[in-house]
Amino acid sequence: STPCRSALLTGRHPIRSGNLSTSVHNPYGLVQWERTTAELLSDEGYATALFGKWHLGNTDGRFPIDQGFDEYYGIPNTSSEAFSSNKPADINSGYVKSILEGKKGGRVHMVKEYNEETRREIDNEIIDKSIDFIKRNVKAQKPFYAYIPLTQVHIPTLPSRKFEGKTGNGDWADVLAQIDYNIGQLLDVVDKLKIADNTIFVFTSDNGAEYAGSSTWWNGWAGPWTGSYNTAMEGSLRTPFIICWPGKVPANRVSNEIVHVVDIFPTLAKFTGAKVPTDRAIDGIDQSDFFLGKQTNSNRTGFPIYYGSDLFAVKYKNFKIHYYWKVVRTDVAEKLSQPRVFNLYKNPTERIDGITAESIKHDSRINVGYLEEDVKKETAFAISEAAKIVDTFQKSLEKYPVIPQFSADPYVPNYK
Repeated sequence: STPCRSALLTGRHPIRSGNLSTSVHNPYGLVQWERTTAELLSDEGYATALFGKWHLGNTDGRFPIDQGFDEYYGIPNTSSEAFSSNKPADINSGYVKSILEGKKGGRVHMVKEYNEETRREIDNEIIDKSIDFIKRNVKAQKPFYAYIPLTQVHIPTLPSRKFEGKTGNGDWADVLAQIDYNIGQLLDVVDKLKIADNTIFVFTSDNGAEYAGSSTWWNGWAGPWTGSYNTAMEGSLRTPFIICWPGKVPANRVSNEIVHVVDIFPTLAKFTGAKVPTDRAIDGIDQSDFFLGKQTNSNRTGFPIYYGSDLFAVKYKNFKIHYYWKVVRTDVAEKLSQPRVFNLYKNPTERIDGITAESIKHDSRINVGYLEEDVKKETAFAISEAAKIVDTFQKSLEKYPVIPQFSADPYVPNYK
Protein backbone atom coordinates (compact mmCIF):
# COMPACT_ATOMS: atom_id res chain seq x y z
CA SER A 1 0.00 0.00 0.00
CA THR A 2 1.05 3.61 -0.55
CA PRO A 3 0.93 4.52 3.18
CA CYS A 4 3.18 1.63 4.21
CA ARG A 5 5.69 2.16 1.39
CA SER A 6 6.06 5.83 2.28
CA ALA A 7 6.60 4.83 5.92
CA LEU A 8 9.25 2.28 4.95
CA LEU A 9 11.27 4.70 2.82
CA THR A 10 10.99 7.84 4.98
CA GLY A 11 10.69 6.56 8.55
CA ARG A 12 7.59 8.75 8.93
CA HIS A 13 3.97 7.79 9.48
CA PRO A 14 2.10 8.40 6.20
CA ILE A 15 -0.24 10.95 7.75
CA ARG A 16 2.82 13.22 8.07
CA SER A 17 3.81 12.98 4.40
CA GLY A 18 0.28 13.13 3.00
CA ASN A 19 0.52 9.60 1.63
CA LEU A 20 -2.87 8.39 2.74
CA SER A 21 -4.03 7.01 -0.62
CA THR A 22 -3.54 7.20 -4.37
CA SER A 23 -5.44 9.26 -6.93
CA VAL A 24 -5.92 9.27 -10.69
CA HIS A 25 -6.86 12.94 -10.60
CA ASN A 26 -4.26 14.50 -8.27
CA PRO A 27 -0.45 14.36 -7.94
CA TYR A 28 -0.26 11.79 -5.16
CA GLY A 29 2.98 10.47 -3.72
CA LEU A 30 6.10 11.79 -2.00
CA VAL A 31 6.91 15.46 -2.35
CA GLN A 32 10.56 15.94 -3.29
CA TRP A 33 11.29 17.48 0.12
CA GLU A 34 10.95 14.03 1.69
CA ARG A 35 14.19 12.10 2.21
CA THR A 36 14.19 8.40 1.39
CA THR A 37 16.53 5.61 2.38
CA ALA A 38 17.84 5.68 -1.19
CA GLU A 39 18.79 9.35 -0.84
CA LEU A 40 20.52 8.75 2.48
CA LEU A 41 22.54 5.87 1.05
CA SER A 42 23.33 7.72 -2.17
CA ASP A 43 24.98 10.35 -0.01
CA GLU A 44 27.16 7.58 1.44
CA GLY A 45 28.30 6.40 -1.98
CA TYR A 46 25.86 3.54 -2.49
CA ALA A 47 24.46 2.55 -5.87
CA THR A 48 20.68 2.44 -5.51
CA ALA A 49 17.95 0.77 -7.52
CA LEU A 50 14.26 -0.03 -7.32
CA PHE A 51 12.96 -2.98 -9.29
CA GLY A 52 9.25 -3.61 -8.84
CA LYS A 53 6.17 -1.78 -7.62
CA TRP A 54 6.62 1.88 -6.62
CA HIS A 55 3.16 3.26 -5.69
CA LEU A 56 4.46 6.59 -4.40
CA GLY A 57 3.65 8.77 -7.39
CA ASN A 58 3.00 8.32 -11.10
CA THR A 59 3.80 11.75 -12.54
CA ASP A 60 7.10 13.30 -13.60
CA GLY A 61 9.03 14.34 -10.51
CA ARG A 62 7.40 11.64 -8.40
CA PHE A 63 9.15 8.50 -9.63
CA PRO A 64 11.93 6.52 -7.88
CA ILE A 65 14.61 8.26 -9.97
CA ASP A 66 13.41 11.55 -8.44
CA GLN A 67 13.77 10.18 -4.89
CA GLY A 68 17.32 8.87 -4.74
CA PHE A 69 17.24 5.76 -6.90
CA ASP A 70 19.83 5.52 -9.68
CA GLU A 71 17.82 2.93 -11.60
CA TYR A 72 14.16 1.97 -11.86
CA TYR A 73 12.22 -0.76 -13.62
CA GLY A 74 8.68 -1.68 -12.70
CA ILE A 75 5.10 -0.51 -12.35
CA PRO A 76 4.12 2.86 -10.88
CA ASN A 77 0.89 1.76 -9.19
CA THR A 78 -0.71 -1.52 -8.17
CA SER A 79 -1.69 -4.32 -10.50
CA SER A 80 -5.33 -3.98 -9.48
CA GLU A 81 -5.33 -0.25 -10.32
CA ALA A 82 -3.82 -0.99 -13.70
CA PHE A 83 -6.40 -3.63 -14.56
CA SER A 84 -9.35 -1.59 -13.31
CA SER A 85 -8.32 1.57 -15.18
CA ASN A 86 -10.08 2.59 -18.37
CA LYS A 87 -7.16 4.77 -19.41
CA PRO A 88 -4.99 3.78 -22.38
CA ALA A 89 -1.49 2.40 -21.88
CA ASP A 90 0.52 5.50 -22.73
CA ILE A 91 2.62 8.11 -20.99
CA ASN A 92 -0.22 10.63 -20.89
CA SER A 93 -2.49 8.42 -18.79
CA GLY A 94 -0.50 8.48 -15.55
CA TYR A 95 1.44 5.40 -16.66
CA VAL A 96 -1.10 3.24 -14.86
CA LYS A 97 -1.06 0.41 -17.43
CA SER A 98 2.64 0.67 -18.19
CA ILE A 99 5.88 -1.01 -17.25
CA LEU A 100 8.40 1.80 -16.88
CA GLU A 101 12.15 2.24 -16.84
CA GLY A 102 14.40 5.16 -16.03
CA LYS A 103 17.70 6.41 -14.63
CA LYS A 104 18.51 9.22 -12.24
CA GLY A 105 18.84 12.55 -14.00
CA GLY A 106 16.50 11.54 -16.81
CA ARG A 107 12.84 10.75 -17.27
CA VAL A 108 11.04 7.44 -17.10
CA HIS A 109 9.84 5.90 -20.33
CA MET A 110 7.32 3.22 -21.11
CA VAL A 111 8.86 -0.17 -21.93
CA LYS A 112 5.67 -2.07 -22.65
CA GLU A 113 2.03 -2.38 -21.72
CA TYR A 114 1.15 -3.90 -18.37
CA ASN A 115 -1.45 -6.49 -19.29
CA GLU A 116 -2.42 -9.94 -18.08
CA GLU A 117 0.51 -11.68 -19.76
CA THR A 118 3.20 -9.18 -18.71
CA ARG A 119 1.70 -9.21 -15.21
CA ARG A 120 2.47 -12.93 -15.03
CA GLU A 121 6.13 -12.49 -15.95
CA ILE A 122 7.15 -9.13 -14.48
CA ASP A 123 8.43 -10.54 -11.18
CA ASN A 124 10.82 -12.83 -13.06
CA GLU A 125 12.12 -9.75 -14.89
CA ILE A 126 12.45 -7.90 -11.60
CA ILE A 127 14.63 -10.66 -10.17
CA ASP A 128 16.78 -10.85 -13.30
CA LYS A 129 17.40 -7.10 -13.26
CA SER A 130 18.12 -7.17 -9.52
CA ILE A 131 20.71 -9.91 -9.97
CA ASP A 132 22.34 -7.98 -12.80
CA PHE A 133 22.45 -4.83 -10.61
CA ILE A 134 24.07 -6.76 -7.75
CA LYS A 135 26.67 -8.37 -10.01
CA ARG A 136 27.59 -5.05 -11.67
CA ASN A 137 28.16 -3.30 -8.38
CA VAL A 138 30.09 -6.14 -6.79
CA LYS A 139 32.36 -6.14 -9.84
CA ALA A 140 32.78 -2.36 -9.51
CA GLN A 141 33.43 -2.77 -5.75
CA LYS A 142 30.64 -0.35 -5.01
CA PRO A 143 28.22 -0.75 -2.08
CA PHE A 144 24.64 -1.13 -3.20
CA TYR A 145 21.06 -0.81 -2.01
CA ALA A 146 18.51 -2.87 -3.95
CA TYR A 147 14.88 -2.26 -3.06
CA ILE A 148 12.91 -5.09 -4.69
CA PRO A 149 9.15 -4.72 -4.04
CA LEU A 150 7.72 -7.68 -5.96
CA THR A 151 4.29 -7.17 -7.50
CA GLN A 152 2.99 -10.50 -6.16
CA VAL A 153 0.85 -11.56 -4.36
CA HIS A 154 -1.39 -8.58 -5.04
CA ILE A 155 -4.49 -9.19 -7.12
CA PRO A 156 -4.73 -10.37 -9.81
CA THR A 157 -2.63 -13.20 -8.38
CA LEU A 158 -1.48 -14.83 -11.62
CA PRO A 159 1.64 -17.03 -11.65
CA SER A 160 4.34 -17.01 -14.29
CA ARG A 161 3.69 -19.52 -17.05
CA LYS A 162 6.73 -21.41 -15.73
CA PHE A 163 4.95 -21.95 -12.41
CA GLU A 164 1.36 -22.27 -13.59
CA GLY A 165 -0.08 -25.53 -12.29
CA LYS A 166 3.15 -26.54 -10.53
CA THR A 167 1.67 -27.04 -7.06
CA GLY A 168 -1.70 -28.45 -8.06
CA ASN A 169 -3.31 -26.09 -5.54
CA GLY A 170 -4.27 -23.17 -7.78
CA ASP A 171 -2.87 -19.78 -8.71
CA TRP A 172 -2.22 -18.62 -5.15
CA ALA A 173 -0.07 -21.60 -4.26
CA ASP A 174 1.73 -21.40 -7.62
CA VAL A 175 2.57 -17.74 -6.94
CA LEU A 176 3.94 -18.62 -3.50
CA ALA A 177 6.18 -21.24 -5.11
CA GLN A 178 7.32 -18.65 -7.63
CA ILE A 179 8.16 -16.14 -4.89
CA ASP A 180 10.07 -18.78 -2.95
CA TYR A 181 12.11 -19.65 -6.05
CA ASN A 182 12.80 -15.99 -6.86
CA ILE A 183 13.96 -15.15 -3.34
CA GLY A 184 16.17 -18.22 -3.48
CA GLN A 185 17.78 -16.87 -6.63
CA LEU A 186 18.70 -13.65 -4.84
CA LEU A 187 20.15 -15.50 -1.86
CA ASP A 188 22.09 -17.79 -4.19
CA VAL A 189 23.73 -14.93 -6.06
CA VAL A 190 24.73 -13.26 -2.78
CA ASP A 191 26.36 -16.52 -1.70
CA LYS A 192 28.06 -17.17 -5.05
CA LEU A 193 29.53 -13.67 -5.08
CA LYS A 194 30.84 -14.31 -1.53
CA ILE A 195 29.27 -11.12 -0.16
CA ALA A 196 26.79 -12.67 2.30
CA ASP A 197 28.78 -11.59 5.37
CA ASN A 198 28.68 -7.99 4.17
CA THR A 199 25.08 -7.94 2.93
CA ILE A 200 21.94 -7.19 4.95
CA PHE A 201 19.04 -9.13 3.45
CA VAL A 202 15.51 -8.23 4.55
CA PHE A 203 12.30 -10.00 3.53
CA THR A 204 8.99 -8.50 4.61
CA SER A 205 5.54 -7.41 3.42
CA ASP A 206 3.89 -4.02 3.31
CA ASN A 207 0.54 -5.22 4.69
CA GLY A 208 -1.45 -8.22 5.78
CA ALA A 209 -3.76 -10.49 3.85
CA GLU A 210 -5.72 -9.40 0.81
CA TYR A 211 -9.51 -9.37 0.92
CA ALA A 212 -11.38 -8.54 -2.27
CA GLY A 213 -14.79 -9.99 -1.38
CA SER A 214 -16.03 -13.39 -0.27
CA SER A 215 -16.39 -14.74 -3.80
CA THR A 216 -12.82 -14.24 -5.06
CA TRP A 217 -10.18 -16.97 -5.02
CA TRP A 218 -7.41 -14.34 -4.74
CA ASN A 219 -8.01 -13.61 -1.07
CA GLY A 220 -5.05 -14.13 1.22
CA TRP A 221 -4.93 -15.79 4.63
CA ALA A 222 -3.85 -14.14 7.87
CA GLY A 223 -3.11 -17.37 9.71
CA PRO A 224 -4.37 -17.23 13.32
CA TRP A 225 -5.09 -13.51 13.11
CA THR A 226 -8.38 -11.84 12.23
CA GLY A 227 -8.92 -9.29 9.47
CA SER A 228 -7.38 -8.12 6.22
CA TYR A 229 -5.29 -5.18 5.09
CA ASN A 230 -6.85 -1.69 5.20
CA THR A 231 -7.99 -2.29 8.79
CA ALA A 232 -6.48 -2.04 12.27
CA MET A 233 -6.87 -5.78 12.94
CA GLU A 234 -3.90 -8.01 13.69
CA GLY A 235 -4.43 -9.71 10.33
CA SER A 236 -3.64 -6.36 8.73
CA LEU A 237 -0.75 -5.26 10.92
CA ARG A 238 1.25 -8.44 11.45
CA THR A 239 3.48 -9.29 8.52
CA PRO A 240 6.51 -11.54 8.11
CA PHE A 241 9.86 -9.90 8.77
CA ILE A 242 13.09 -11.81 8.25
CA ILE A 243 16.54 -10.21 8.45
CA CYS A 244 19.73 -12.04 7.55
CA TRP A 245 23.28 -10.79 8.14
CA PRO A 246 25.61 -13.73 8.78
CA GLY A 247 27.96 -13.18 11.69
CA LYS A 248 26.02 -10.12 12.85
CA VAL A 249 22.33 -10.97 13.25
CA PRO A 250 21.90 -14.16 15.33
CA ALA A 251 20.49 -17.00 13.24
CA ASN A 252 17.30 -18.95 14.03
CA ARG A 253 16.02 -16.34 16.46
CA VAL A 254 12.25 -15.82 16.60
CA SER A 255 10.67 -12.88 18.39
CA ASN A 256 7.18 -11.54 19.03
CA GLU A 257 8.51 -8.07 19.89
CA ILE A 258 7.04 -5.04 18.11
CA VAL A 259 8.98 -3.57 15.20
CA HIS A 260 7.18 -1.02 13.03
CA VAL A 261 7.89 -0.45 9.36
CA VAL A 262 9.08 3.11 10.11
CA ASP A 263 11.89 1.61 12.21
CA ILE A 264 13.66 0.26 9.13
CA PHE A 265 14.68 3.77 8.01
CA PRO A 266 16.80 4.75 11.05
CA THR A 267 18.02 1.18 11.55
CA LEU A 268 19.48 0.90 8.05
CA ALA A 269 20.95 4.37 8.52
CA LYS A 270 22.69 3.18 11.70
CA PHE A 271 24.03 0.04 10.00
CA THR A 272 25.44 2.01 7.05
CA GLY A 273 26.57 5.19 8.76
CA ALA A 274 24.01 7.29 6.91
CA LYS A 275 22.70 10.51 8.44
CA VAL A 276 19.04 10.65 9.50
CA PRO A 277 17.44 14.08 8.85
CA THR A 278 17.07 16.27 11.92
CA ASP A 279 14.84 18.97 10.41
CA ARG A 280 11.62 16.92 10.62
CA ALA A 281 9.78 14.40 12.76
CA ILE A 282 11.12 10.86 12.32
CA ASP A 283 8.80 8.26 13.80
CA GLY A 284 11.17 5.34 13.31
CA ILE A 285 13.23 3.98 16.20
CA ASP A 286 16.70 2.52 15.74
CA GLN A 287 16.38 -1.25 16.25
CA SER A 288 19.98 -2.13 15.44
CA ASP A 289 20.88 -3.46 18.90
CA PHE A 290 17.72 -5.57 18.97
CA PHE A 291 18.43 -7.06 15.54
CA LEU A 292 22.07 -7.71 16.42
CA GLY A 293 21.04 -9.64 19.52
CA LYS A 294 22.54 -7.18 21.96
CA GLN A 295 19.21 -6.91 23.73
CA THR A 296 16.17 -9.15 24.06
CA ASN A 297 13.50 -6.46 23.79
CA SER A 298 12.61 -4.18 20.92
CA ASN A 299 13.01 -0.47 21.51
CA ARG A 300 9.34 0.03 20.67
CA THR A 301 6.34 -0.61 22.93
CA GLY A 302 3.54 0.71 20.72
CA PHE A 303 2.33 2.95 17.92
CA PRO A 304 -0.78 4.77 16.62
CA ILE A 305 -2.74 3.12 13.81
CA TYR A 306 -4.25 5.48 11.27
CA TYR A 307 -6.54 4.59 8.41
CA GLY A 308 -6.48 7.61 6.17
CA SER A 309 -6.56 10.57 8.52
CA ASP A 310 -8.60 8.78 11.21
CA LEU A 311 -7.01 7.25 14.29
CA PHE A 312 -8.45 3.74 14.17
CA ALA A 313 -6.52 2.14 17.01
CA VAL A 314 -3.38 2.01 19.13
CA LYS A 315 -1.13 -0.97 19.71
CA TYR A 316 0.54 -1.01 23.13
CA LYS A 317 2.62 -4.08 23.98
CA ASN A 318 0.15 -6.99 23.99
CA PHE A 319 -2.91 -4.70 23.96
CA LYS A 320 -4.94 -3.39 21.03
CA ILE A 321 -7.20 -0.42 21.69
CA HIS A 322 -9.74 0.17 18.90
CA TYR A 323 -11.55 3.48 18.36
CA TYR A 324 -13.08 2.37 15.07
CA TRP A 325 -14.18 -1.15 14.21
CA LYS A 326 -13.54 -2.62 10.77
CA VAL A 327 -12.67 -6.28 10.28
CA VAL A 328 -12.03 -6.62 6.55
CA ARG A 329 -11.26 -4.19 3.78
CA THR A 330 -14.79 -4.12 2.35
CA ASP A 331 -16.50 -3.36 5.68
CA VAL A 332 -17.83 0.09 6.53
CA ALA A 333 -15.93 1.37 9.56
CA GLU A 334 -17.95 1.83 12.75
CA LYS A 335 -16.88 4.64 15.09
CA LEU A 336 -17.07 3.21 18.60
CA SER A 337 -18.72 5.08 21.45
CA GLN A 338 -15.99 3.80 23.77
CA PRO A 339 -12.68 2.06 23.06
CA ARG A 340 -12.72 -1.68 22.47
CA VAL A 341 -9.73 -3.28 24.15
CA PHE A 342 -8.16 -6.68 23.56
CA ASN A 343 -5.42 -8.41 25.48
CA LEU A 344 -3.85 -10.24 22.57
CA TYR A 345 -2.25 -12.83 24.84
CA LYS A 346 -5.70 -13.91 25.98
CA ASN A 347 -7.68 -13.07 22.84
CA PRO A 348 -5.33 -13.04 19.85
CA THR A 349 -8.19 -13.26 17.35
CA GLU A 350 -9.86 -10.09 18.69
CA ARG A 351 -13.19 -11.87 19.17
CA ILE A 352 -16.21 -9.87 20.27
CA ASP A 353 -18.90 -12.51 19.81
CA GLY A 354 -20.02 -15.20 22.21
CA ILE A 355 -19.15 -13.35 25.44
CA THR A 356 -20.34 -15.25 28.49
CA ALA A 357 -19.76 -14.86 32.21
CA GLU A 358 -17.25 -17.71 32.04
CA SER A 359 -15.37 -16.41 28.99
CA ILE A 360 -15.03 -12.98 30.57
CA LYS A 361 -12.73 -14.55 33.15
CA HIS A 362 -10.29 -15.46 30.38
CA ASP A 363 -10.73 -12.64 27.88
CA SER A 364 -9.98 -8.94 28.06
CA ARG A 365 -12.43 -7.14 25.77
CA ILE A 366 -14.21 -3.91 26.33
CA ASN A 367 -17.66 -3.32 27.67
CA VAL A 368 -16.57 -1.85 30.94
CA GLY A 369 -19.89 -2.15 32.71
CA TYR A 370 -19.93 -5.92 32.37
CA LEU A 371 -16.34 -6.99 32.95
CA GLU A 372 -15.04 -8.28 36.21
CA GLU A 373 -12.83 -6.11 38.42
CA ASP A 374 -9.42 -7.43 37.38
CA VAL A 375 -10.24 -7.15 33.69
CA LYS A 376 -11.62 -3.63 34.18
CA LYS A 377 -8.29 -2.59 35.73
CA GLU A 378 -6.36 -4.15 32.87
CA THR A 379 -8.60 -2.41 30.35
CA ALA A 380 -8.26 0.96 32.08
CA PHE A 381 -4.47 0.54 32.11
CA ALA A 382 -4.40 -0.19 28.37
CA ILE A 383 -6.61 2.79 27.56
CA SER A 384 -4.39 5.03 29.69
CA GLU A 385 -1.19 3.88 27.95
CA ALA A 386 -2.82 4.31 24.54
CA ALA A 387 -3.81 7.85 25.48
CA LYS A 388 -0.15 8.64 26.24
CA ILE A 389 0.90 7.40 22.78
CA VAL A 390 -1.83 9.45 21.12
CA ASP A 391 -1.00 12.56 23.15
CA THR A 392 2.72 12.35 22.27
CA PHE A 393 1.94 11.88 18.60
CA GLN A 394 -0.59 14.73 18.50
CA LYS A 395 1.92 17.10 20.09
CA SER A 396 4.42 16.10 17.43
CA LEU A 397 1.85 16.85 14.71
CA GLU A 398 1.37 20.31 16.22
CA LYS A 399 5.11 20.95 16.11
CA TYR A 400 5.49 19.46 12.63
CA PRO A 401 2.19 19.97 10.76
CA VAL A 402 1.27 17.35 8.19
CA ILE A 403 1.96 17.78 4.50
CA PRO A 404 -1.50 18.06 2.90
CA GLN A 405 -2.45 15.13 0.72
CA PHE A 406 -1.90 15.70 -3.01
CA SER A 407 0.46 18.65 -2.43
CA ALA A 408 2.26 19.74 -5.59
CA ASP A 409 6.02 20.29 -5.87
CA PRO A 410 7.90 22.31 -4.96
CA TYR A 411 6.69 21.88 -1.39
CA VAL A 412 8.65 22.82 1.71
CA PRO A 413 6.91 22.63 5.11
CA ASN A 414 6.88 25.80 7.17
CA TYR A 415 8.12 24.39 10.44
CA LYS A 416 8.86 26.93 13.16
